[in-house]
Amino acid sequence: MNTNYYAIIMAGGVGTRFWPMSTSKIPKQFLDVLGTGRTLLQQTFDRIMLVCPTENIYVVTAVNYKEIVKEQLPEIKTENILTEPTRRNTAPCIAYASYKINALNPNAVTIVAPSDHLIKKEKVFSKAILSCFAKAEKEDALITLGIKPSRPDTGYGYIQTKESDVVEKDKRIFKVKTFAEKPQLEQAKFFVESGDFLWNSGIFIWSTKSILKAMAQHDSELDNVFKEGVGIYNTPKEKEFIEKAYKVCKNISIDYSVMEKANNVYVRSSIIGWSDLGTWGSLYTHILKDKYYNATIGKNVMLYDTANCIIHVPNDKLVVLQGLQDFIVVESEGVLMICKKNDEQSIRNFVNDVKVNKGEKFI
Repeated sequence: MNTNYYAIIMAGGVGTRFWPMSTSKIPKQFLDVLGTGRTLLQQTFDRIMLVCPTENIYVVTAVNYKEIVKEQLPEIKTENILTEPTRRNTAPCIAYASYKINALNPNAVTIVAPSDHLIKKEKVFSKAILSCFAKAEKEDALITLGIKPSRPDTGYGYIQTKESDVVEKDKRIFKVKTFAEKPQLEQAKFFVESGDFLWNSGIFIWSTKSILKAMAQHDSELDNVFKEGVGIYNTPKEKEFIEKAYKVCKNISIDYSVMEKANNVYVRSSIIGWSDLGTWGSLYTHILKDKYYNATIGKNVMLYDTANCIIHVPNDKLVVLQGLQDFIVVESEGVLMICKKNDEQSIRNFVNDVKVNKGEKFI
């Protein structure tokens, strides 16, 4: 396996929309939400091992999740678990890890991947990533993995493609024309029908040279914060430096910081069985259903006159439901939530209300 191939797994998010199963103490990336026996983080690591040497895989997470990462990924060296003092979105996370890796290997080519996505077709995923690695190794290119849309989904960002300005060895690689925010339904329908748009997966491939060059060009304010650490990364002084850096760096995504401004951005169209598992509704589409279209995780669930529901409960709990239609039913750590599927956007409001009225122990 190519020793210049590296991975940055982002595992610092909270996953509020998956409450009450996902909490601030144990967010969804550390949970087995699909009932497979492996958490989402572990599944991400398993995929990444197909394209990167284990010693080149880095996980960026919050300080208070470090021990969970160590427990779930004993294969990773402790020094490969990078901790953020506070959450600052994806651009600072990527800047930190990229500067650290570049100091170790200036020829590094990296994949940056969220830790909470579902990818069913792992061999197809590996093929796509290796193709992007090959391009990023030879060219000053920022590549994102685009997902061929299967429906006009309003929950995803979109990427508009155009013909590449070079002859691509991989015909699935296109130049990016523009990024589009989460659209309204009619616009989403237009995107899908046009054939020019892909879902934005939030998975990136580039050389560390290319991403650091792009940050310096398009977001010098952020880049200057982390550039000051050159000569400090991978030394005992790194932790102290990062604590100071995160106090002054802004909160910004890599899309806003770099990707929407750069002109050397490419996208690789892929059909990899992808979902960002952002909501209970997205999870519903990936769980085996009974003849009444109920998706159930939990060994002791009994249903009567119930249809189109998602039920996620511990195996040691007996749950009897009658007369429900299109509901989310989740029990976790002493918290029970019953919510209409169509109203799942209200879950964030529930979490805020619980925090105010019942305290942080429930969130």
